[in-house]
Amino acid sequence: MTEDAVQIIARGPRAAAEAAAAAMDANALLEGATYSILEEDEDRGIWRIDAFPVTGEEADGIRAALAGYSDLAVVTEALADADWLAMSLSGLPPVREGRFFVFGLHDRGLAPPNAVTLRIEAGAAFGTGHHGTTAGCLRVFHDLLKGRRFRKVLDVGAGTGVLAIAAARTGSAIAVGTDIDGPSVRIAGENAAVNGARARFVLASGLGHRKVASQAPYDLVFANILAPPLVALAQDIGAALKPGGVAILSGLLRTQERRVKAAYLARGFRLKRRLHRDAWATLVLQKG
Repeated sequence: MTEDAVQIIARGPRAAAEAAAAAMDANALLEGATYSILEEDEDRGIWRIDAFPVTGEEADGIRAALAGYSDLAVVTEALADADWLAMSLSGLPPVREGRFFVFGLHDRGLAPPNAVTLRIEAGAAFGTGHHGTTAGCLRVFHDLLKGRRFRKVLDVGAGTGVLAIAAARTGSAIAVGTDIDGPSVRIAGENAAVNGARARFVLASGLGHRKVASQAPYDLVFANILAPPLVALAQDIGAALKPGGVAILSGLLRTQERRVKAAYLARGFRLKRRLHRDAWATLVLQKG
């Protein structure tokens, strides 16, 4: 952690904010950086980036990336000592996306009738349904379920496990999730147990783990990660899917959509749908 915790805030027009976010994503030194991008003032066209560096070097790298965009006003603010994770989770409202109702323990009892309830405790893992990428995946999955069922589902970069758990709760006989982060795999397993979902999670980088490969080919693959690994995994995701199988990809900015889409179209996929939430994109592609 930095000696003094700080938050770096950049405000400006959407084009500059999205370009700066793309620049941070492309910077290998900022691969693990935590930031969000959202529309702060619709009437004035102001977008905002909030970045939370954990080292001095990361803070310097974020400021350097943002400095390349003169339309952005950048400030650094000190953060007081607090359990920010616990505070942020306690204030998160439940999320309704189609048939899915995602909530934390503090909102138990609020689920509407006939909803598929997903109690997700995030801890240090990503994926409570509030982010535009996770919400986008749940929405397009809800819509896909209107016409078919997916017997075998793989969730690459599972985080809290919400997507694999959603699949298991809606009839998928096999739901496997992977993550490169050990605590996330543990949290996902705990969430699956809380929800009574038969979803399994493994610590793995890529799709070569025996517990992943042994269940292939899959009917559906979720990959809610980042644009560079989405591109790098295009061939492996294609190989893991059966013909006619579906890939739901997210974790990418709208500015990265063309690059990710091209990697999959080149491998015989067809774009079936795109969904935009704020600056984020979710792509639905079908293997030819």
